[in-house]
Amino acid sequence: MARGDAPRDSYHLVGISFFILGLGTLLPWNFFITAIPYFQVRLAGAGNSTARILSTNHTGSEDAFNFNNWVTLLSQLPLLLFTLLNSFLYQCVPEMVRILGSLLAILMLFALTAALVKVDMSPGPFFSITMASVCFINSFSAVLQGSLFGQLGTMPSTYSTLFLSGQGLAGIFAALAMLLSMASGVDAETSALGYFITPCVGILMSIVCYLSLPHLKFARYYLANKSSQAQAQELETKAELLQSDENGIPSSPQKVALTLDLDLEKEPESEPDEPQKPGKPSVFTVFQKIWLTALCLVLVFTVTLSVFPAITAMVTSSTSPGKWSQFFNPICCFLLFNIMDWLGRSLTSYFLWPDEDSRLLPLLVCLRFLFVPLFMLCHVPQRSRLPILFPQDAYFITFMLLFAVSNGYLVSLTMCLAPRQVLPHEREVAGALMTFFLALGLSCGASLSFLFKALL
Repeated sequence: MARGDAPRDSYHLVGISFFILGLGTLLPWNFFITAIPYFQVRLAGAGNSTARILSTNHTGSEDAFNFNNWVTLLSQLPLLLFTLLNSFLYQCVPEMVRILGSLLAILMLFALTAALVKVDMSPGPFFSITMASVCFINSFSAVLQGSLFGQLGTMPSTYSTLFLSGQGLAGIFAALAMLLSMASGVDAETSALGYFITPCVGILMSIVCYLSLPHLKFARYYLANKSSQAQAQELETKAELLQSDENGIPSSPQKVALTLDLDLEKEPESEPDEPQKPGKPSVFTVFQKIWLTALCLVLVFTVTLSVFPAITAMVTSSTSPGKWSQFFNPICCFLLFNIMDWLGRSLTSYFLWPDEDSRLLPLLVCLRFLFVPLFMLCHVPQRSRLPILFPQDAYFITFMLLFAVSNGYLVSLTMCLAPRQVLPHEREVAGALMTFFLALGLSCGASLSFLFKALL
């Protein structure tokens, strides 16, 4: 909720900018995992000249390099490492250098990926170069996301939701680009080149949006002179916590303390003291306040990355070969997941349930572990241990709907609840901590994907 004396976000330009920045942060990752058929063809040694890249269904083909698993793991380990290092970069490197420099580096590395479409090379070197590019891109993405989440921690929670919705839309954008490439009818090389140039345009748009923020009054109000706003924002946060009380009776001990605190602040007899600047927030103190929410975020991403895309990309249609069989996985795995994930993230714009005081959130998060065996028992032809219990396409589609919407909603919910559990001057630290735990969950899930794939 914005303060009463805050300027208006004219034409919602700041909201749109953060939405596009969210889109730009996850475009590279989504374009890599959605292009699994392209990489499988290149790694099979087919070469550019003979491979029908992005034109036919290669999802069920043999994955000799375990590309699905490695691209996930080598995306998330650098993300975890550089999220840890981001706390040091925060003190040593100016914010503009971190954000703008990361965007430019990601742009150049993804341009390299697009250029490799035109280069014939053997599978081994191509795999090595691609994995190195994935590592570097996600290292810069970690710095970028940590810095942007830190900025969002000082702004109304609506902007965090917009940013997360933009990240969710990145997957839809990549899946649609994949489908258009498959259905375009142009030659395979042109189709693949157009596919990989698309995220470069998206990152350029992100750069323009970031550079426009200092010229918008609403953004300057929240992003400049953060410390001078801390005391006023603290009173606002306390008022927000008390808004949900019924009949004037606080519903928790925390809110009783806030009520007393507000009463003391209103006493006219109190002597005017020198205004005290809030001290440097303690990471440990902030962690004590948000540890349960952070753990929920870790578990959500652990479940998601343990099966998506390593297991889900292997699921094929049980129908006879044809158009539906060709488009089944791009539509039912990637497009459906990203649409429902984006919808789930967007739902927090309308309500936040359960709230930060509820113990229902950990229960809902733990229930998502049921998706792991459900997907492993779907129609994956390449298996040697587990049976196929859910062969029909409808089972996989139903599981994916629930899996994706729960992922998007719970991720957005935890990211929105964390800043509400701390004092205003601690929100930036809370945002950085949540980014670290987000990366930790992604890394845990990526590591587990090797085990679950081996159990098939």
